[in-house]
Amino acid sequence: MVYGKGCHLPMELAHRAHWAIKTMNTDYDEAGKIRKLQLSEIEEIRDEAYECVSTYKDKLKKVHDAKIKKRTFEGGQKVWLYNSRLKLFVGKLKSKWMGPYVIRRVGRFGDVDIQDVKTNKQQTVNGHRLKTYLEGNDINKIKLDKVGYILCPVNEEQA
Repeated sequence: MVYGKGCHLPMELAHRAHWAIKTMNTDYDEAGKIRKLQLSEIEEIRDEAYECVSTYKDKLKKVHDAKIKKRTFEGGQKVWLYNSRLKLFVGKLKSKWMGPYVIRRVGRFGDVDIQDVKTNKQQTVNGHRLKTYLEGNDINKIKLDKVGYILCPVNEEQA
């Protein structure tokens, strides 16, 4: 022990943690205020990022919903059924659409009861998996735009 010098134990010389904390953070109240300010800034940044993500999702949903075609089906109408199992094991020229099927009932929530024309098996499917079946005489009644895209099938009343 030397007169006028600070006393450092051998453990503090090896691990200067306690001594460094004493010299750097002498005012614990001020350090606590700074930490609370940093935490509130992080929370504001997180809230801002959440708002940006939610607006992006809303815009993306509007774009997606604009591309969805509303399909209305009626009883007795012929339809194709999308075979989702072929998404994994696709044959080179194999069609993903099976059918024709005849609609027996259309539910309120998009469920449709269909019946196979050949085997008379009935099943209930989601309406998004169906598309209208056009027979040979229906093809002559389809409206086309200038490029050749199908606009909408023409009903008997409109022809």
